[in-house]
Amino acid sequence: MLLFIDDATRFTSVYIIKRKSDVLDCFKEYQADMEKQTGKRIKRLHTDGGGEYTSKEFEKFLKQEGILKETTAPYSSQSKRFVE
Repeated sequence: MLLFIDDATRFTSVYIIKRKSDVLDCFKEYQADMEKQTGKRIKRLHTDGGGEYTSKEFEKFLKQEGILKETTAPYSSQSKRFVE
């Protein structure tokens, strides 16, 4: 399961995935939906250090889109705002 939460509104989107490699496609879908609904661009993505978010393809996509990626420190659940 993949969960995206908007910091400002707490709007939550859930995606059921079979493989971690599906995360980028889900994020692209989420980005398109959110930007269409709100008229605002995603500026920042806060993640844990999971490999699904650190692939070169994911990093390249974020850079192309101008999205800043923030990663929590390992073993620091207190730094995760809403999701554990």
